[in-house]
Amino acid sequence: MLEIRPTALEGVREIRAPRYSDERGFFSEVWNAADWAGQGLRFDWVQDNHSLSRSRGVLRGLHYQVPPSAQEKLVRVTRGAVYDVAVDIRRSSPTFGRWIGAILSAAEWNQLLIPAGFAHGFLTLEEDTEVQYKVTAPYSAAHDRAIRWNDPALGIEWPMAEAELTLSDKDRRAPLLAEAELFA
Repeated sequence: MLEIRPTALEGVREIRAPRYSDERGFFSEVWNAADWAGQGLRFDWVQDNHSLSRSRGVLRGLHYQVPPSAQEKLVRVTRGAVYDVAVDIRRSSPTFGRWIGAILSAAEWNQLLIPAGFAHGFLTLEEDTEVQYKVTAPYSAAHDRAIRWNDPALGIEWPMAEAELTLSDKDRRAPLLAEAELFA
């Protein structure tokens, strides 16, 4: 049965789908519209994304899209492991600027459900890590935004030192939370 665990941030949930194993391998139904709707979770997923990070220490994020292209995300790891982070960027929220981190891994078979209004990023903990995630709005370059991964106002406790990280230029140059275009 689908296991849904709340986190310290309203709307962000850790989800575990059952995995059935035998000598051949395993089978898991990681998303089923009817089962999820029965748990009060209804989504119109419109795009699946799949990333490969060859090295340990690849940091991607903190990314989000602003309305009208804001995205809800369902993130899972199919090979390797990541430290996955969601940051509340809704100015009107009582948890504005707070973050949660969770280890997602192929071994644990857990997923993180991240609502619109949150920035998202992850740090690979193993080589050749593959992350797959569903979104409720297609990618839109015009609405794509980022917040700096090491913003002191956020105080995210990444599990690796900065010298060990590999980041894109976009992520290195991302604005601080105080300078970013956010949600109301």
